[in-house]
This record gives sequence, C-alpha cells and structure tokens, in this order.
Amino acid sequence: MKGFGYLVKEGVKNVWSNRIMSIASVCVLVSCLVLTGAAALFSLNVHSMVEAVGQNNEIKVYINRDLSQIEAKYIGREIEKMDNIKDVIFVSSDQALEEYKGQVGEQVFEKLGDRKKILPDRFRVQMLDLSKYDDTVKKIKAIKGVDSILDRREFAEKLTKVSNLVNIIAVGVVIALIVISIFIIANTIRATMYSRRFEISIMKSVGATNMFVRMPFLVEGMVIGLISAALSTGALALLYNALVGVLVRTNLPIDYIPFTSVVAPLALAFIIVGVLVGFFGGFISIRKYLKMEGNEILGW
Repeated sequence: MKGFGYLVKEGVKNVWSNRIMSIASVCVLVSCLVLTGAAALFSLNVHSMVEAVGQNNEIKVYINRDLSQIEAKYIGREIEKMDNIKDVIFVSSDQALEEYKGQVGEQVFEKLGDRKKILPDRFRVQMLDLSKYDDTVKKIKAIKGVDSILDRREFAEKLTKVSNLVNIIAVGVVIALIVISIFIIANTIRATMYSRRFEISIMKSVGATNMFVRMPFLVEGMVIGLISAALSTGALALLYNALVGVLVRTNLPIDYIPFTSVVAPLALAFIIVGVLVGFFGGFISIRKYLKMEGNEILGW
C-alpha cells in the first residue's frame, strides 16, 4: 500500500513538472468535454420540449392586425362554436405588450415602433381531443381574419431536425478532439519519461515490474482527465445558464431543463471519459519503453 501511495504521488508530481504540456492537454480535453456536454444538453432539451408539445393541447391564434378588438372577439366566438374546442381566452395587444414590457425592460420597450404590429390581438385556444389536433388547426386557419397560428408542433419538428444535425456534427468533432487529446496527453507523458529515463532504466535493471514503472504515468494521465472533467463541468454550467438567460428573454416557447437536474450524471460522465482518455494516453506513451531493457532506454 505504501508503494502504491508513492506511485500515485509521483504521478501527481509529473503533472506539475510538465505543467505547460499538461495545460495544453487540459485545454483540448476540456474543449472536447464541453462540446459533448453541450450537444447532450441540447438533445435533452429538444426531447423534453417535443414530449411537452405532444401533451399540450393549446395553441395561440393571432388575429389580423387591421381588425379592431370587437372584430377580433367575433372571431373568438366562431372558434368557440367549433368542435373539439375546450376553452378560448382573449389576449389583447395591450395585455401582450404589458407582458412583453416586463420581459425586455422599460428602455428596450420604449424603443419599439408600432407596437400593435409587433404583438397583435390573439386567442389562447385549448382543445379537447389531441387526436383531432391537426384537423382543428386547419379549420381555425380557414377562418377569415385569422392571421397566423403558433403551432408548437411544427416548431418542435424543425428543432428536432436541427438537433439531429447538431448531434451528427458534434460526434465527428468530438471524435477528432478525443484523438487530439490522447495524442497531446501521450506527448506530455513522453516528455516526463524522457526526463526520468535514467530512473526508469535503473528500475528496469533491478527487475521492477512493468506495472510499477507504468503506474506513475497512468496516474499522470488520469489526473489530467480529472482536472479536465472538473473544469468542463464548471464551464458548461456557466455557458448553459448564461445562454438560457438570453433565450428566456426572447420569449421562445420552450421549457428549459435546469442544469442542476443533470449536473450529477453529466459530471460523472465527464470524469469517466476524462479518466479513460488520460489512462489511454498514458498507456500508449509508456508502452514503447516497457519493451526495452535498462541500457536500451538510455541508448547505450
């Protein structure tokens, strides 16, 4: 156990001894993990939104901007008379603008031009039977005076396509970054081995096992992986929360997954990937030296 502690200590010291290369390794691995985590969070949010849309029976019906509120309310009565309608709630342009004012702030709100054109009168329409969703939307669109309908299903379908494309691109980039990470970590550890080649030569000459020689370098790689995992989790939390804050202010119809609900599994995944990449980088770098005898390592 004492020998194991010594080997771990040596591995940690190696990270500091080659700190320039270690920092380069950490930076590349952090980039890889953050990109992977970002793609995963994007997919989770899209999946959550698509599920919510599938269970949502409400749409927003926007009325032609040229119509008065009285004319708009007549359209609302036509919608109420239709089959499969549970509830129709009128939201005037003034009400919508007040809500929007609270979201964007007074200064931004005052800079707006014709506010009626930005947020026209609308209805929040709830349906009884989701199986008749498409047919009901089609009938509402056919009513004279209806300008447009915010159909979250169409938005969900488009977002799903974007999500699939992002995932494909992310997989390719992540694979490339993992290969680069392993290469840089391996070179970092090779630099350590070169500086300690005399010590390694002595250990091999006195009969040290391959595992004893290898362990400090494997620990070095895994420590780099652990540091990268911790930094990646923190960086992704800051980026994700900042981005959600910006998107919330745009009033997009999405319920975002809070980062706190996924931080534990995400951090665990980062640790596993970081340690494995570091371990593999260490394993590759030391393999050549383990095939040599003590004097061969020094070139004698």
